Amino acid sequence: MTTPVLDLPLTARPLQGRVALVTGAATGIGAATARALAGAGATLAVNHFTQIAQARTVLDEVRRLGTDGIEVSADLTDPDAVGLMVSQITSEIGPVDILVNCAGAYPRTTWEETDEAAWAHALDVNLTMHYRTSHAVTASMIRRQWGRIINVSSVNARAGRCGLTAYSAAKAGMIGLTRSLARELGPYGICVNTVLPGAIQVDAENTLPARHRARPEDQIARQCVPRRGQPADVAAAIAFLAGPSASFITGQSLHIDGGWILH
Repeated sequence: MTTPVLDLPLTARPLQGRVALVTGAATGIGAATARALAGAGATLAVNHFTQIAQARTVLDEVRRLGTDGIEVSADLTDPDAVGLMVSQITSEIGPVDILVNCAGAYPRTTWEETDEAAWAHALDVNLTMHYRTSHAVTASMIRRQWGRIINVSSVNARAGRCGLTAYSAAKAGMIGLTRSLARELGPYGICVNTVLPGAIQVDAENTLPARHRARPEDQIARQCVPRRGQPADVAAAIAFLAGPSASFITGQSLHIDGGWILH
């Protein structure tokens, strides 16, 4: 389901002139974030890996919102590919001002089945590759004395969940990454924050085996706000953190979960 983003007039676009890279932007929260940032005036780099049709659809939506961008395919687990992606973005639309680390995977594996390979993969796709993308863009941000990095973690970083031990550990690592980078980069005008989505309704949940799917009514009962979370709920918070109104907010972790976990 696509939730429309308000097409703000040019004078109300706080990100006009900024370049935003959203990883994992072809679907779900990433796609909604690309639309939200475009609605705020940013030029978009829509990152994906092997999802070119979906990425081009998102890019078409970005252009309908009155801004422009490119789609960039890159395997973020490959350090060389990350460097080439950032070079392409810089060459075609300019240096990255805003990075949203949204790409990831949701590998469900019981603790007994979590071997070295499964553990390493979960940490790579949900933590290490965000180090790679952040490291690739921060030198330019430091030179220009401005930047925003928003990491997409998960409520499972705090709650934990059976079958998601490695995933939850990686998402908790993103909180530590956020706090440390906030201290490292704050003197250069760079704010680093993380959002922790709850049970957000995305198409990918339909691909989970039935035994791993929570009943919507059970999830809603855990929350203070009795409805399913939508990608646009998360995207709106990210757009705020990317903008000038959040220039004194850094190192923070914002839950977007309808009051599932009161932190």
